[in-house]
Amino acid sequence: MPLLSEKPRIALGADHAGYHVKEAIRQFLENAGYPVDDLGTWSEESVDYPDYGKAVADRVAAHQDVYGVAACGTGMGIAIAANKVPGIRAAVAHNVDTARLAREHNDANILAMGGRVVNGVEAVAMVQAFLNATFAGGRHGRRVEKITKIEASERG
Repeated sequence: MPLLSEKPRIALGADHAGYHVKEAIRQFLENAGYPVDDLGTWSEESVDYPDYGKAVADRVAAHQDVYGVAACGTGMGIAIAANKVPGIRAAVAHNVDTARLAREHNDANILAMGGRVVNGVEAVAMVQAFLNATFAGGRHGRRVEKITKIEASERG
């Protein structure tokens, strides 16, 4: 029986503008032994970011993947789409510090970034920071719980 990876399973998704950073991230994750679900896109041909944000978010919300990484031109559109899925906290990061803080302070389960904002090397460093960070809890836990309550009240 094969050994299961102790590294978390990661869902990846990007539109055409985020394709090049997704590919750099995918290669890094696979080489580092992370199980990866690449949900596309697989080229720089124009596609719609909401489709990929939702695909990543659906897998994370269903606990098929522990975390997600999503990219579009700025990271904003794909994060907005992902955040429409209940249980998702997708955070846009622009550097290593904001990626780390997304996990530490916001318990983000999806890291979003912009392929027009960061390059592949920066994107990989951001993913490393995100995956190596731990949610701090405490006052941050109280705040995340308030977000969860807002989400629950909006669903009805």
